[in-house]
This record gives sequence, structure tokens and C-alpha cells, in this order.
Amino acid sequence: MINKYLIIIAILSLVISCKSNNNKMDISTDFTHENLFTAGIEGPAVDHEGNLYAVNFKEEGTIGVVDSNGKATLFTKLPNGSTGNGIRFDQLGNMYIADYTGHNVLIIVKGEKEAHVFAHNPSANQPNDLAIAPNGILFASDPNWKNNTGQIWKVTAGKFELLEANMGTTNGIEVDPTGTKLYVNESIQRNIWVYDLSKSGAISNKKLFYKFNDFGMDGMRCDAKGNLYVCRYDAGKVAVINPEGEIIREIQLKGKKPTNITFGGKNKKQCFVTLADRGCFETFTAGHPGKHF
Repeated sequence: MINKYLIIIAILSLVISCKSNNNKMDISTDFTHENLFTAGIEGPAVDHEGNLYAVNFKEEGTIGVVDSNGKATLFTKLPNGSTGNGIRFDQLGNMYIADYTGHNVLIIVKGEKEAHVFAHNPSANQPNDLAIAPNGILFASDPNWKNNTGQIWKVTAGKFELLEANMGTTNGIEVDPTGTKLYVNESIQRNIWVYDLSKSGAISNKKLFYKFNDFGMDGMRCDAKGNLYVCRYDAGKVAVINPEGEIIREIQLKGKKPTNITFGGKNKKQCFVTLADRGCFETFTAGHPGKHF
């Protein structure tokens, strides 16, 4: 009997240990120096050559570029009246920027540095973050922070098409690796919604994917396995949620206000997180590469 009890205790200890390891809190490290970017640092994105970008380098209305050693320099200044937020690259290497003060999505053609209007809509609140489907269709979150409301747009050349209005404060937005799911979060309401996504960019079958009970949310990105990396604003964490809606990992950040995240670096498994309260990038290693690599 004693041996049986010892075996049972050993098995239970192993199960508890495995659960503890699966939910362990990983810690990020600095990638750039503090305060190279303003508190408006956002929109991290990596191009096909591995260069890392973010908006608001040293001053609002700019885009900075960071090399593999963490050295940041000015990439470009946006047109007067424009301030960038989310950034995405298409398969041709063109850069798209959500311009929340100009009510635009801007484009910088690969090999150039001057931004042009890709689509404009004066009725948009303030285009915040962007997602891109495998077929190149863009989606934009569009919060109204004053009223705690928001909406979602499909964006094509010269056109904003409203997909849903009267939502909470829409912020982070992402398409899964298969191109069949669209994730959108509401920062104030702490909800993450998931929609079925058609090849034409239509959404349907809205479901609550995950709800947090505290703190806020900002940008989100998927890895190649469909796990969703969520920036927990004010919590100073990145939560990793699997496609079944379960938190499988949390990463502790040095800063408290992560605004967005992207993948790049060696094997495309290096995550880069923008921190508003530190004006810099932090980094950690993911278990899988980003979805676009």
C-alpha cells in the first residue's frame, strides 16, 4: 500500500510541475535604449529584409527603423497632419500605416520613403491598428476613446468599407494564419472577439473569444500556429492565447504599457514589443515564428 501511495503522490507532483512549467512567467529584455521614441511608440513591423519599424521616433509624425543590434534611426517623416499608429507590410514589401490624425491609411511603396494616401475617410474616428489577410486585404480598428466606442473597417485602395459599428473601443486587430478568422479586441471592455472571415473580406459568426477581468489591451499578433499574442496595457505583460481560447503563456515586461507586438529576428521567433511608458522596444523569444514568415 505504501508503494502505491508513493506512486500516486509522484504522479500528482509531476502533473502539478508540468502545469506550473506551462504557465511559467517568462521575462523580456531591452532591445533598444529608453526614450528614443515618444510615448506614442506603436506599430512595430518587420520588413522582408528583417528591419524593424515603429512610429514616432523622437517626435510625433515620424517612423523610425531599428537594425538587428537595436540601433534606431529616422526612416521618414509623414506628411503634415499625419500621425502613424499601426504598420503592416504586404507580400510585395509595401508598408501601410494607420494615420489616426489624418483619417487615412497611408502607403510607402517598397524602396521609397515618401508616404502617400492609400485610402481616406473623414468619418473614421482615428484608424488605430491594421491587420492584413494572406490575400492582401487590410482591416483597421477605429476606436472613439471619448465615447468608449469603436468600429471595424475593411480597407482597399481608395476605399474604407464599414464592417461593424457600435462596438466597444476597438484596438488590437489580427487575421489568423489561415486567413479565415479575424480577431478584434475592445480595450476598455476587455473583450476579444473572433469572426469568420471570407476571402472577400466579409465577416460573420461573431463570438466572444476571450475576456479579461482587469487591465487593458492593445495590439495583437498571431504566430504560425494561430496562437494570439495580446499586449496587456497597464499590466506590463504579453498573454499568449491558443486558438481554443486558453492562456498558455505569459511574458512579464519591464514596462507597464505595451502598445503592440511583432515577430522577426532569427528564425522569425523573436518578438518585439513597443512600450509607451519607456519609449523603447523590449524583446523575448516565441515558441513559433510569426504567421507571415
